Amino acid sequence: MRESMKIFEKYLAGIDHPEHRERTEAILTWIAERFPNLKPEFKWNTPMFSDHGTYIIGLSIAKKHLSISPEEAGIERFADDIAQAGYSATKGLFRIQWTEPVHYELLEKMIEFNIEDKADYTKFWR
Repeated sequence: MRESMKIFEKYLAGIDHPEHRERTEAILTWIAERFPNLKPEFKWNTPMFSDHGTYIIGLSIAKKHLSISPEEAGIERFADDIAQAGYSATKGLFRIQWTEPVHYELLEKMIEFNIEDKADYTKFWR
């Protein structure tokens, strides 16, 4: 685990189901490796990544799924892609059931969109 990812160790250790823990860690690691300029953070009991002090993406676990939150703008922008991936969504997040594949291409597009869209943004949340 990268040094910067150690911030998530306690959160990951608290995930009882081994497969859920492994999958969550794999996604967090993928984000950190694919986007090394993002800062891993742990706020509001949620692992997340920020760029120059502004929120980019976060995730949280639930019994039946993993929630990914690219903020409302990301959900709106990628609503069709989310639906095509078979994920359910609300105003601010979409859910990946533990039994569903992770569409990393979609995650990548969402993260790139937020980095670009919030390049000059100075607040944490939109």
